[in-house]
Amino acid sequence: MDPLTEKQIRACFANASRREASQATLPDLAALPWERLDYLGWRDRKAPLSAYVVVALDDGPAGVLLRAADRGSSRVRRKGVCAWCTDVVATDDVSLYVARRGGAVGRRGDTIGTLVCTEFTCSQNVRRTPTRAEAGTHADAAAREAIVQRRIGELRERSARFVSQVLSTR
Repeated sequence: MDPLTEKQIRACFANASRREASQATLPDLAALPWERLDYLGWRDRKAPLSAYVVVALDDGPAGVLLRAADRGSSRVRRKGVCAWCTDVVATDDVSLYVARRGGAVGRRGDTIGTLVCTEFTCSQNVRRTPTRAEAGTHADAAAREAIVQRRIGELRERSARFVSQVLSTR
């Protein structure tokens, strides 16, 4: 992902008001490994149920404000598979995130949800070394790298599709 500035990030939110975008607590942009990110996602440390995702679409970065399910102490922890990275190894920290749709449909209350890694570690997950079950016992380095590159492409496509669905006014 190309590095983004604070101004670019705050301006790209399609389903957030100007006030919501201006009040978002951004991560330390200088410390991010941009070359190893397929999308930018983070939880707001000042508002624990708020999270944000920015993906690169054809016409530039697009961001969405997400709401997490309540992570109160009574919540039973369940395993799940992230809909974006579909990692079969890290299945214990997946959360339901819901986004208000963009435009008039969003103002009427329409939302869309998905299961995503709670701390948005998808880019890290897709770059892990493939397991023997995924690559086979005799896979060489090129075959393992091809699996990782396929995962990266699929993550980018799935995250962009979700954001596009949020932006859709249909």
